[in-house]
Amino acid sequence: MPLSELSVSTQNYLKSIYAIEEWSGTPATATTLAVHMGLRISSVSDGLKRLAAADLIEHQPYGGIELTAQGRTYALAMIRRHRLIETFLVQTLGYTWDNVHDEAEVLEHAVSDFMIERIDSLLGHPTRDPHGDPIPDAQGNMHFPQTVPLTQCTPGDRVLVERIDDADPRLLRYLHEHGIIPGASLLIEEGAPFSEAINVRVIPAEHQEHSAQALPLGVAAAASLFVSTL
Repeated sequence: MPLSELSVSTQNYLKSIYAIEEWSGTPATATTLAVHMGLRISSVSDGLKRLAAADLIEHQPYGGIELTAQGRTYALAMIRRHRLIETFLVQTLGYTWDNVHDEAEVLEHAVSDFMIERIDSLLGHPTRDPHGDPIPDAQGNMHFPQTVPLTQCTPGDRVLVERIDDADPRLLRYLHEHGIIPGASLLIEEGAPFSEAINVRVIPAEHQEHSAQALPLGVAAAASLFVSTL
């Protein structure tokens, strides 16, 4: 069955199930899916029954949700659509990275497969979207960098920002204003006592004289950044 023949609801469920487990490595559950999609648990339970009946997922009550081979194929196709559209909006239409997610949520269901491939070709087959998420190729292949959440880093670590969770536009704007974007190098410093915060300092690029001012990040903000060690 072509992706276009799936209902919008089914497309959203499959994409959300994949997105939840993508960076955490933990299978989605009915509860985490309800939170992620902003739905009532009863609605999600009914939706999961439909997906299981269509052989798109395997799910036992109160257990984790596992995509079948076909379900994963559809999920990756939706992920590809979403991230290519986000990249197109930023690189070609001048959107900022904090206002593309909702736009892509609408467009991903409306554009044709042909348009998606044209966007991919126009952009030069990008492998990462504006937030650092990997973009699957047409066969569903993609490269994941080895990352950890910033919360797992310790003072003195030098890290490279690989990916930033795009769930909160306000956080994205705040980080962008301070130069914390995918590709930025950071120095981790001790936070204020009893603050549960860590300080990060953007390491200047070559030929820049001064590093940026240290920026305190709370647990929630730090957990949204995924980094690799320099």
